[in-house]
Amino acid sequence: MEILETALWVLLVLTSFVIIGLVLIHRGRGGGITDMFGGGFASGVQSSAVGERNLTRITWIVGTVWLMTIVLLGLISRFQI
Repeated sequence: MEILETALWVLLVLTSFVIIGLVLIHRGRGGGITDMFGGGFASGVQSSAVGERNLTRITWIVGTVWLMTIVLLGLISRFQI
């Protein structure tokens, strides 16, 4: 059980950093943090509506994995003997 818990913690850290990166490269609508860090970085991904839509889908998938990881870690800690 300890191996599973360690793997879930690693997955949680990795998905946390991926979510931060994905949110930062989303198209800024008001000149916010995306422009502050050089908004041109994601211009290739966001050049079309399809790119933005795919970026949103990937963000939702990673967010769902992140949330499920937190729930599993909570269940493990709750029912651990």
